[in-house]
Amino acid sequence: MRCHYSQSQSLTLCWPLAGDVRDTAASLSAIMLSLFSDTSTMFLNTLTPKFYVALTGTSSLISGLILIFEWWYFKKYGTSFIEQVSLNHISPLLGGNDNPNQENNNTTPSSSSSSSSSSNSTHQQSMPECKVWRNPLNLLRGSEYQRFTWAKGKEPLTYYDMNLSAQDHQTFFTCEADAGKPEYEVMQRAWRERNPASRIKAAKDALEKNPDCPTAMILLAEEDTSSIVDAEKMFKQAYKAAEVNYKKSIQTQHQSSTNEAIHRRDVNVLVYVKRRLAMCARKLGRTREAVKMMRELMKEFPMLNLFNIHENLIDALLELQAYADVQAVLAKYDDISLPKSAAICYTAALLKARAVADKFSPDIASKRGLSTAEMTAVEAIHRAVEFNPHVPKYLLEMKSLILPPEHILKRGDSEAIAYAFFHLQHWKRVEGALNLLHCTWEGTFRMIPYPLEKGHLFYPYPTCTENADRELLPPFHDVSVYPKKELPFFILFTAGLCSFTALLALLTHQYPEPMGVIAKTVLTWLYMPISYILEKLEAILPSNLLHQLSRI
Repeated sequence: MRCHYSQSQSLTLCWPLAGDVRDTAASLSAIMLSLFSDTSTMFLNTLTPKFYVALTGTSSLISGLILIFEWWYFKKYGTSFIEQVSLNHISPLLGGNDNPNQENNNTTPSSSSSSSSSSNSTHQQSMPECKVWRNPLNLLRGSEYQRFTWAKGKEPLTYYDMNLSAQDHQTFFTCEADAGKPEYEVMQRAWRERNPASRIKAAKDALEKNPDCPTAMILLAEEDTSSIVDAEKMFKQAYKAAEVNYKKSIQTQHQSSTNEAIHRRDVNVLVYVKRRLAMCARKLGRTREAVKMMRELMKEFPMLNLFNIHENLIDALLELQAYADVQAVLAKYDDISLPKSAAICYTAALLKARAVADKFSPDIASKRGLSTAEMTAVEAIHRAVEFNPHVPKYLLEMKSLILPPEHILKRGDSEAIAYAFFHLQHWKRVEGALNLLHCTWEGTFRMIPYPLEKGHLFYPYPTCTENADRELLPPFHDVSVYPKKELPFFILFTAGLCSFTALLALLTHQYPEPMGVIAKTVLTWLYMPISYILEKLEAILPSNLLHQLSRI
């Protein structure tokens, strides 16, 4: 050790020689560790319970303020403030995606669709689309719905749903000219009966008054048969009687308004019965016969869209795997001027997914990007999901199916159940279609951040669907609700942190000494890794570095 004595300042300056560097470094390190250990011990020993109460109380207050702000921001804007700041400002600085809406840009629709959507944006709130429609694929009450009741002891249909069906039957199968005809007067009462046994009894009474009453046969075929075969036999009898009445009324329809009403009623009865016969043939495996009957109906009555027979035809053609014929039907009915349905939108998505689904791989697509055909399929899936967001969970079997109701609400859970109940097998038959749906359907929600206020290709999602679906669907079914705002992670984390610190403050106030011991133990545990790191640094750092630090 070499020292220099300064006479003017009465100081002695010493600096280590080359041989003393290692000893000096060890001494400095030991002194630092000793000072840190003594300081931490002194600090822990001087802390009082009031300090811990103040610390936890302050932390709880800060966490509570952050929670209140996050909750207010989420309720107002539908997203977390911390999450939005991290995605839009912090993530780009760390090398993240500069354009979080890139998927929106890649899936922009054609200019005609965009202009149509934008032109209707001013009227979107005034058209909630909450009209209830008759399910074109509704089951038979006696041979299908009743069998479920026998097996499970639960009613698959609600009174509201059956009441709507009663109103439909009175509209389709009755007219003002029926006054004075005993069989039709009995049937008017039969449609209004709430008890199934009373309806069946009234229909049998009507047949006793007139053995050729087609509407009475319809009711018995719907509710008094225990199998599809028996229902088909009764519908065939009803079809013969309905055809005779139709041929009679077609000759006199132009004579008066009364005759025109009778003819309109006879047309409804004939079309309904023949459509039901086609559905029975489809259920019994005679799919080609069902397709032929449906095509005949659509050709003979092209303006009668009341029963949506084209959706029955789509289901039958998909069963035959006649995809070209399905595409021809979609080309006619998937028009911007016609009302959409889940069957139309999801069938269009299935046909486009069929072209690429068997070779689609999310890992490969993420590396090379989506091809033109894959992009078309993804856009079709996004369009379908935007129209009805409840369907994918049923198709992907993330939610259990129930028997579909007799009426559906478009874009609602009831329509999703009705579609998935019949079309799940068609999606499973196309290899890779469900995988493509699973990988892409949630991207729709990133495209539409505020679906209740603004849509992308359709009107905003109606807010009335939940209440209508709860009336249409049985009480044992868990109704899907969309859009369901889930709390962001940061709100949950802040709420948990606030609750935890408040609990600590309460425990510290009630039990100050035990909580002080626990706090000292926790701080000691936290100090152990720090002391371990300092020891490792002492062993790893070269001595000349400590020498340079000592000269500073």
